[in-house]
Amino acid sequence: MFVMELAYTAPIESVEEHMDAHFAWLDGHYASGVFLASGRKVPRDGGIVLAAGVSRAEIERIAAEDPFAVAGVCAYRITEFIASRTSSDLAAVRENPAV
Repeated sequence: MFVMELAYTAPIESVEEHMDAHFAWLDGHYASGVFLASGRKVPRDGGIVLAAGVSRAEIERIAAEDPFAVAGVCAYRITEFIASRTSSDLAAVRENPAV
């Protein structure tokens, strides 16, 4: 599983110019089953996306295609972790690490 943390690198007005395209990008990855949750950080200086089911290389490609990243208004920090415990709602993405 991945935590995709994005930090805005431009004023919020510049970010908002790309919001519709960013939402369409999010919707596509929700439809594919890769994205599990997303939202703004508080304070509003970026956002978080939880993703699963793809490789590190694929998640980096996905992040690079975010319209925010393409426009240069955000930077991504991607953290991979093994979701060995989850709520029952996320049981499908639970992982069993090798011993």
